[in-house]
Amino acid sequence: MEQKDIIDTLNQLIETSRDGDKGFSACAEESQNVSLKSFFTISAIRCRDSVRALNEQVAIRGGTPEATGSAAGAAHRVWLDLRTAMSNHNDLTVLEECERAEDVARGVYSDALKQDLPADLKDLVQRQLDGVKANHDRVRMMREEMQRSAT
Repeated sequence: MEQKDIIDTLNQLIETSRDGDKGFSACAEESQNVSLKSFFTISAIRCRDSVRALNEQVAIRGGTPEATGSAAGAAHRVWLDLRTAMSNHNDLTVLEECERAEDVARGVYSDALKQDLPADLKDLVQRQLDGVKANHDRVRMMREEMQRSAT
């Protein structure tokens, strides 16, 4: 895989992680539920940590790390839906939108792992994908619990 392609793949992951940081941070600000607020805050911090690690790898490879989140990607649209859900102050709806956003992030990371990345990057991307999956599973669990409580 050419260096430019590696950098492009890493930058796509940076965009996705930045979108996650923005989305989770917004959720933390809006949520009235202390447990959700804490989860969203921790998730945003983990996304920022992912961005830092990916930025380092882009720089090591002589590239310029992506400075913003995605402008037109699917993750961006999902997070916009999430902002709409938050405006309704409905934690269940917010969790549903978070789950959708994490589905998109999981897809982006899974696609990156299909690339012919160097072994050290494959390990990094796999660890970050594992974090995305853990977030997704936790969000799904909280959503299901909230749905049960509502009935």
